[in-house]
Amino acid sequence: MSDPSVRYQQARPAVPVLHEQRLDEVLGAAPECGQWRYRPRRVGMVWRSKVFRAGAVIVALVLCGLVILALVREQTGPEGFLVGLGLAVLPVPLLMAAFRWLDRVEPGPWRNLIFSFAWGACAAALVAIIANSFATRWIATATADPAGADTLGATVIAPVVEESAKAAAVLLIFLFRRREFGGVVDGIVVAGFTATGFAFTENILYLGNAFGEDQQLGSSGFASVTAGTFFVRIVMSPFAHPLFTVLTGLGFGFAAVSARRHRVRRIALPVLGLLLAMGLHALWNGSSAFGPYGFYAVYGIVMVPAFGLVTWLAIWSRQRELRTLAAELPAYAAAGWLTPAEPTALSSMRARGMARDLARHWQQDRARGRAAARAVAEYESFATSLAGLRRRARHGAVGPDFGARERELLHHLWQRRDIAAPALTHAAHLTHRPNVHHHRRPPTPYGNGYGYGQGPGYGHGYSGPAPQPYGSAPPTTHRRPSQ
Repeated sequence: MSDPSVRYQQARPAVPVLHEQRLDEVLGAAPECGQWRYRPRRVGMVWRSKVFRAGAVIVALVLCGLVILALVREQTGPEGFLVGLGLAVLPVPLLMAAFRWLDRVEPGPWRNLIFSFAWGACAAALVAIIANSFATRWIATATADPAGADTLGATVIAPVVEESAKAAAVLLIFLFRRREFGGVVDGIVVAGFTATGFAFTENILYLGNAFGEDQQLGSSGFASVTAGTFFVRIVMSPFAHPLFTVLTGLGFGFAAVSARRHRVRRIALPVLGLLLAMGLHALWNGSSAFGPYGFYAVYGIVMVPAFGLVTWLAIWSRQRELRTLAAELPAYAAAGWLTPAEPTALSSMRARGMARDLARHWQQDRARGRAAARAVAEYESFATSLAGLRRRARHGAVGPDFGARERELLHHLWQRRDIAAPALTHAAHLTHRPNVHHHRRPPTPYGNGYGYGQGPGYGHGYSGPAPQPYGSAPPTTHRRPSQ
């Protein structure tokens, strides 16, 4: 009598072992279907409940949001608040789309990005308003110089308080969502969403106050304070706060890929990024002290080049993720987990998009097509995580749970390979990616014996015997004898 769970485990290829390390004791075949879910050990009873943790975070952010809403509305007035809200929201979709595009290679979960934005817009903004106001008033009282206190608060206090408050969101995700924070791109995206939320709330305050000032002076049109504030904060420098905080995100990103034995480096890099963010923020806020053209000088000489450098570094990091796929995944292809063409297809954004389109159009109806495209997208994301995990393992930047995490990712790939493997292989041939065996005929959408849309869920939650490595004969069917 044969056990289906045993057959399911033995049908899978062996896991390729890193040649730099002896991992034979911790690596092996993927676990059984009922035990594939990897759950890291957590300390404490209360925090084991995801509902409790999520509820606590949501309640805290909602309370911060209500308080910051009341404070901003009190300072700007009802009309000023509405005008500021309408103008401040304009750059938000563009900034979020830019950071999300950067994260397309290995998309992070939306819950992290929503948390980051909400933290910046609510918690960090609340801390900044309260701390900046308190510090400025204390300095004015101690020095009896209100003008000097405002200048000192803007150039010294505000950069330290605001960048520290925004960096807290990056730190929290780095500590408590470590598996989803794998490198430089993740640091940039999380920091960017946090700063976008902070700038959104701050712009409401500034634009609302400008509108109130125009109401008092009776000015309107292009000569109004509102128009000038809108031009400076929304048109010229919507990237200012994201640029500052991205420097902190870069520090955390480089720390994430550093070897675990380099503890000093893993601590020093985030601190260095935070100090650079504070310094650039202080220079930006204090630019008016350099004369009538100080703002434009700092903008042209410092801000624009810094923005270009960070943009280049972000795009380079994105391309580096694609190169990691091409370098690390062939080991899994050689072991039979992937087809020979998949590593090169997965390292091309064009081929990845084409594979999703092929999987969608090869189905018989829209519902099945959407499910197939979603399965391919998930397959691409898991493959990217697997390549990044293996690369970090080569550099000693993974913990003792590397083997369990690798097996979990391989299980996710195996569950979706019936749909994703033929689509990616076909896309590789259509895009003429290098190192692809062009003499082999690309797979067709149907007729491979266990292809698209066969079985419930289109490959998700597959509970029967697993298919053999791609290119081999379909598994034989064993029947359990009657009891």
